[in-house]
Amino acid sequence: MGERAEWELVVIGGGSAGLVASRTAASFGAETLLIEGDRLGGDCLWTGCVPSKSLIAAASALTIACNSPHLGVETDAVELDFAAAMRHVHGAMQTIAPVDSPEVLALAGVEVLSGHARFTGARSLAVGGREIKFGQVIIATGGSPAVPKIDGIGSVEVLTSATVWDLTELPERLVVLGGGAIGCEIAQAMARFGSAVTLVHRGDRLLAKEEPRASAIVRAALEADGVTVLTGREATSLSGDGRGLGGAVSLDDGNVLQFDAILAAIGRAPNTGSLDADRAGVELDGAGNVVVTARLRTSNPRIWAAGDVTPLPKFTHTAGVNGSIAASNAVLGLARTIDSAAVPRVTFTHPEVGSVGAVQADAAAQGLIARTIEHEHLDRAIAEGATGGYTQLLVDKRGRVRGATIVGPRAGESLGEVSLAISRGLTTSDIASTTHAYPTFSDAVWNAAVADVRARLNQGATKVATNALRRLRRWRLR
Repeated sequence: MGERAEWELVVIGGGSAGLVASRTAASFGAETLLIEGDRLGGDCLWTGCVPSKSLIAAASALTIACNSPHLGVETDAVELDFAAAMRHVHGAMQTIAPVDSPEVLALAGVEVLSGHARFTGARSLAVGGREIKFGQVIIATGGSPAVPKIDGIGSVEVLTSATVWDLTELPERLVVLGGGAIGCEIAQAMARFGSAVTLVHRGDRLLAKEEPRASAIVRAALEADGVTVLTGREATSLSGDGRGLGGAVSLDDGNVLQFDAILAAIGRAPNTGSLDADRAGVELDGAGNVVVTARLRTSNPRIWAAGDVTPLPKFTHTAGVNGSIAASNAVLGLARTIDSAAVPRVTFTHPEVGSVGAVQADAAAQGLIARTIEHEHLDRAIAEGATGGYTQLLVDKRGRVRGATIVGPRAGESLGEVSLAISRGLTTSDIASTTHAYPTFSDAVWNAAVADVRARLNQGATKVATNALRRLRRWRLR
């Protein structure tokens, strides 16, 4: 690394937020240093989005091969090579990794330093024995999987979303703690591979942030794939069997579950413990998140933060967008703010659940109207034999789209249009007047918009006006 008296911008963390932030700053001509203590690419590449979706793809291929007689496809015995499936997972990571290499970043104008950063003052930090002075900093250190604090936690190796990818053999019995997106995705994939999976969730339903109906559909899908779902239950203690991954977990109702591997998917904690943030005057909340304004500035006006290290929604796409906002504000002195109204989220189970904006629980308070298309009436869903889902738009009194929930194959692909509509204040008329490809699953969004437009045409002053125009046109034709 070249010696500099002071870096214009230092980015701490080479995950999604840090990579986007550093590239954005460098594109403006800023002298940018990116510090990463582990591997460039962050959780999304190495322990999150890429490996989990690769695993889901392998499990889906197996399920389709074994369970398609309704489509006229009969197969003999289909064999699983779990080690080969995991090689596919790691192959996907390795294929993507070079995009974020130090060499590629250098071409973009970003210098990379390997090591763990800690603040030594309001305008200085240290990496190893090297002191680095900065004009501004963006903290993008991300988060790590949380581990349950229960008796016996040290007696057995508890897998997390960071370590489950090291498996080379399919666990015969797998216990998953946590019924959020990560827990549901991995539980279903492993059950589809043939593992006897029990999912333990302390809440009363899976995917608590989603619509109750969507949660119920996902639970039914998991159970159809062989997952035993226990809601309203909590693990109280663990004991190992001396074989590393195997052991038993006791629940609060007295039941004891034997397992060959156990996975904790109970949430994430921000990586701020080793930053010495107090030395830089950076405020943390009670959970250790870096407190930020809507412009992503911290309590130190020279320091910004983005990604999972903040209290904001913890998704790769929000990390990237917010990294760009933080860098633009820092380098150019802009006043860009985060968009909290249109943050999409997708759970990649089968079926997928995609949501953005308001949910139905908000409808009454905000005066929103729900327009729902059942996928049993959606031609593409009928063609694929996947009619169990639905698409719902939440619309305000002016016809603007304010929220959506989509449950079905490739729900995440259909969500982009709705996210744009919410972000730009578009109406159902805007969607309905746009030609959509047929037959697609996104056709349900168009149908829901058309249903809303038709309903509005048949009420109030609009109905009076259309009736008058119709009568006038009929009179002229006569």
